[in-house]
Amino acid sequence: QVQVVESGGGLVQAGGSLRLSCTASGGSFSRYATAWARQGPGKEREFVASISWSGGSTYYADSVKGRFTISRDDNAENTVILQMSSLKPEDTAVYYCAVDPWGRVAHGALNYDYWGQGTQVTVSS
Repeated sequence: QVQVVESGGGLVQAGGSLRLSCTASGGSFSRYATAWARQGPGKEREFVASISWSGGSTYYADSVKGRFTISRDDNAENTVILQMSSLKPEDTAVYYCAVDPWGRVAHGALNYDYWGQGTQVTVSS
């Protein structure tokens, strides 16, 4: 069974930065396509960013483009980083990581089989 664990959330002032980490384990997979999604208060879960199975392609929601960067952690196996900068109060949400061992989910979609429990990000004005 694949397990997904997020870490790195917290409280930050507007304009600040946070680094989220997502690690997948279990199963027999060597690597995963990975996405971040978020769900703000009273809102539906929305796509934030994704990185392909090979790591060669990344994709971002328009609302975070130029401010967030998704990448693989070269120093930690099956770990993906979401570096968030120039944070805004509207970025406040629970951030979820999802993984796809087969690289089948299209960028921007959220039909992943494996999800983490989420980590809270709060941006104060």
